[in-house]
Amino acid sequence: DVQLVESGGGLVQAGGSLRLSCAASGFTFADFTIGWFRQAPGKEREREGVACISNVDGRTRYADSVKGRLTISSDNTRNTVYLQMDNLKPDGTAVYYCAAAAVWGRKWPSEYVGYWGRGTQVTVSS
Repeated sequence: DVQLVESGGGLVQAGGSLRLSCAASGFTFADFTIGWFRQAPGKEREREGVACISNVDGRTRYADSVKGRLTISSDNTRNTVYLQMDNLKPDGTAVYYCAAAAVWGRKWPSEYVGYWGRGTQVTVSS
């Protein structure tokens, strides 16, 4: 069975850092694009993800709103993707979902996603 299991969420003060992990299994990790979407309290999950990485060639993509503060990386030996989040802001409070897609495109829309994790909560206090 396909699984994407997120971890690393928690409570952090504004300006602080967190590193999220997404452990994948049940599919050929190296063939997929893996990334993150978020859902803020009281809102729907965003249709464009905040970051993704191609495990085929290492290309990365970030939403403009998070550039310079988020770094995505992948460890193909561990089938795990990481999202380093620095200088977090209160509007970063959300459930962060790991997602996997079999394609790489000009954007990172939820329509590409074939597999979803269950999410991990990130809360940024002001």
